[in-house]
Amino acid sequence: MRAPRLVSVGNVIIDVTLRIPALPERGGDVVARDTGSTPGGAFNTLVAAVRQGVASAYGGGHGIGPLGDRVRSALEAEGIDVLLDPSPNADTGFDIALIDDEGERTFVTVFGAEASLSADDLAGIRLGGTDLNEHDLNEHHLVHVSGYGLLASTNAAVLAPWIATIAPGHTVLVDPGPLGSDIPGEVLASVAVRADWFSCNLREALVLTGAVDARGAATALRETWRAVIIRLGPEGCLVAVDDVLHVPGFAVEAIDTNGAGDAHTGAFLAGLAAGESPTAAALRANACAALAVTRRGPATAPTAAEVQQLLDSAS
Repeated sequence: MRAPRLVSVGNVIIDVTLRIPALPERGGDVVARDTGSTPGGAFNTLVAAVRQGVASAYGGGHGIGPLGDRVRSALEAEGIDVLLDPSPNADTGFDIALIDDEGERTFVTVFGAEASLSADDLAGIRLGGTDLNEHDLNEHHLVHVSGYGLLASTNAAVLAPWIATIAPGHTVLVDPGPLGSDIPGEVLASVAVRADWFSCNLREALVLTGAVDARGAATALRETWRAVIIRLGPEGCLVAVDDVLHVPGFAVEAIDTNGAGDAHTGAFLAGLAAGESPTAAALRANACAALAVTRRGPATAPTAAEVQQLLDSAS
């Protein structure tokens, strides 16, 4: 059996980061202490998976222009394959990430070429020796789907039908992201029929379900999704398959939470690819995210050795 690979059809964009003491009041102003720009979004998920030892590929869109060039260069530097040709019609998009003194981040996103996938683009995605819509007992791959690509204004019209064609035996994970509540209900319902995992943070879970706590949200999401993981920050996460189980987190001093959820998702998928149980993969993901928030920058996922050291020290 060939080794599993991860393909993300999420959005790799450029994060323009601004460090500020706090968000300004409406109509106000605040002075940023420092700025930077790096690839972000699904890039962070792919990097986390690669650093945990899982070969990965980007199946999302990217554009012609300086931002698209940066995305491709960064993917290549991390050993991540690029499956699609650049779009000739637009550059890659970007977001403004405002990071306050508590390490929390707030985004403003501008879509680009990654938001204009076509059905032909998706039909050409292959991993290993088989198409993702072909069932082969010797092929097991993992597919990461970002909620940004399920918006009506981006790729929902082509991405949702494509997800439905992914053959059994491949693992599909959907992460709704901060704009998950803007995804059309019929799109989420369609994707849920095929998805194996739904992964979100607590805020997203509460907004999507109207529940008042994490366990209530997990129970509500399980009415639609086959299996659910809810990220709880330093408290770890909940994993809901048959029962709702709490998987503990790791005590660290967070200095930057940008990209932590993506790192968690990448490490979780890497754990599943390695044959770990969902709870063991979730514990690995908690450790990966904990180490990531102790470092500045979005793509700060640790190596497999670093994660294992933290796991061993806590056992």
